[in-house]
Amino acid sequence: MTMFPTDVLLAYLLAVLVIVIAPGPDNILAIGRGLSQGRAAAALSSIGAGLGIMVHTLAATLGLALVLQTSPLAFWVVKAAGAAYLLWLGCKAIFSRNLISFTPAARQPLRRVFATGLLSNVLNPKPGLFVVAFIPQFVAAQRGSVPVQMLVYGAIFAVLTAVIFTALGCFAAQLSNALARRPRLVLWANIGAGLTFVAAGLSILALDRRR
Repeated sequence: MTMFPTDVLLAYLLAVLVIVIAPGPDNILAIGRGLSQGRAAAALSSIGAGLGIMVHTLAATLGLALVLQTSPLAFWVVKAAGAAYLLWLGCKAIFSRNLISFTPAARQPLRRVFATGLLSNVLNPKPGLFVVAFIPQFVAAQRGSVPVQMLVYGAIFAVLTAVIFTALGCFAAQLSNALARRPRLVLWANIGAGLTFVAAGLSILALDRRR
């Protein structure tokens, strides 16, 4: 019996594609980087988000994510940190309006772009709880090592996240010249992105570890 049956793998790939394409703070961040700083920044932000998925997968495989479900204090600490970070990103985008900016001085070092992409995912407990609830549905002990299956499915999730987010960011980079000539549109794009982060942060604050 193969560890990864074709029908299960195809179903998993389809589900992951739907999840990754759905609008959220991580792909909004990659698109914003692509618009303001080009393809390299979009790719690094996307790779950071993909590595964040792997961090959550490793935590789930090692059982650390279960601690978040059973320990109110641990869950509250992680939730507060994640919500605060996303709210800070949102307020910064709304008031500083530099998430999408064509001013050279507003360009961020690529290492910071990568770190922001990573931290926006790692500090968000929702992907961790999602991994715990989602990936095990495709894992079966009779097909072999459960940790290996978890890690492989998580790696697929991470790679697709990085690739698709990079594609979205690179597509956005193609629109940067047209957007740069429309400052009012840039203003509203920053506000819209900021509100997305704020909404994500507030949704984390309302998150129940039992869900």
